[in-house]
Amino acid sequence: MTQAYNKPLPVPQVESDVYWQKAKEHELWLRSCNACGGNAYFYPRDISPCCFSRDTEWVQASGKATLYTYAIVHRAPHPGFVADVPFVTAMVELDEGPIMATNIVIDDPTPENLVIGMPLEVVFEDATEDISIPKFKPV
Repeated sequence: MTQAYNKPLPVPQVESDVYWQKAKEHELWLRSCNACGGNAYFYPRDISPCCFSRDTEWVQASGKATLYTYAIVHRAPHPGFVADVPFVTAMVELDEGPIMATNIVIDDPTPENLVIGMPLEVVFEDATEDISIPKFKPV
């Protein structure tokens, strides 16, 4: 990193420590519910949102997704994002099933270049020594 990261950072919680450690290693991991037959879910938490079971485990995701919906941001929501506008916020559907909020990394963020259902793959932005943020780019 050549300059300080001046955007708001996620705050890891005990339940998400594995998620952030793996993201730092540029791997995307999800929680999966054994009681529901292995249903993966996101955001990472110990209790399954499907059936409220605590019989969950960590599983590595493929890093593949499709664009579910998006918005092109033209007005920075925070001073740290001024240099980034326009940028794309999005919901992506991971191949494992969960829908995840993220950003799309794309050179020309226009509706012509963003198609619902387009294939994506995970990339990581190394924000600090401890936090790498998963984002997605077109395949």
